[in-house]
Amino acid sequence: MKVVVLHTKDAVDGEEDPVLGQLEQALRNGGHEPRRVVVDAAVEPVVQELTSDRPDIVINMAESFAGKSALESSVAGLLNLLDLRYTGSSPAGLLVAGDKTLSKKVLLFHGIKTPQFVTVYRGMVDWAGDVSFPLIVKPPQEDASLGITQKSIVHDVKELLERIADLQSEYQQPALAEQYVEGREFYVGVLGNANARALPVIELDFSRFPSDRPRIASWAAKWGDAGDAKGAEFEGTESVFPDDLPDEWRERMQKVAVDAFHALRLRDYARVDMRVTEAGEVYVIEVNPNCYLEAKSEFARAAERDGLSYDALIAQIIELASARYAR
Repeated sequence: MKVVVLHTKDAVDGEEDPVLGQLEQALRNGGHEPRRVVVDAAVEPVVQELTSDRPDIVINMAESFAGKSALESSVAGLLNLLDLRYTGSSPAGLLVAGDKTLSKKVLLFHGIKTPQFVTVYRGMVDWAGDVSFPLIVKPPQEDASLGITQKSIVHDVKELLERIADLQSEYQQPALAEQYVEGREFYVGVLGNANARALPVIELDFSRFPSDRPRIASWAAKWGDAGDAKGAEFEGTESVFPDDLPDEWRERMQKVAVDAFHALRLRDYARVDMRVTEAGEVYVIEVNPNCYLEAKSEFARAAERDGLSYDALIAQIIELASARYAR
């Protein structure tokens, strides 16, 4: 098949994102003919690239448009308008899951636990749950922990108002103030559609995290500080397969992950981030449709633990998408 890898950037910090080469090699190994198309700040070149040599399927890895994460769903909408087959979630799934406020409302409607929250924009309260300090304040329409730092944890009204003002000034979107859940952090991949299944559970291990800082997956913890030194938060976290989980916890997390996947009407693959308290209560923090497919990412590692090599994982995602269009 002719396959287009639709992506947002050619390079990250001056270096090519390794997932592009990995995907192309996996596609070639599967007998496909891959080529890349970049989504930038103009629609016309993308349309020209996609229609002049129409692919059999598009691997949709575009995470934004014109640098705006909130427009990720519009890229999938464009693929729909062009009548192209593509992997991953629909515009509706990307829109709802891509806005943490909307996704939390849907999860609560379906009886899936997520931390209580408040959303505020320009002095107007959109939603007010029953919350108490400490809270974690986030920009709800960004991903990859963008906008989340140690300052995101607030302990009183003064800190809360200051953080809300900072986020609204920088991101021009509502601020989400969410109940901070003390507990262990886990990632559960989901693969499939009607018969979606959960992949093995991965934990974000904070055992080497600085003891004087809240244990959160901040931008610095995920990607490191600027410069050569990655920083204490990055060095203090590691994604591991936990060997001390009660079977009840593991089964509950996997069920919650699949339930959240279906509640948000996602497709093909996603990763669900959650926290579990000492009492075993499972809270969904966020749901990531079209999650990162780099070979060392949590999703690909979990698939490998489940018996799927990287090549087999990419092949299955293509098969899942193709089957949807064959109906």
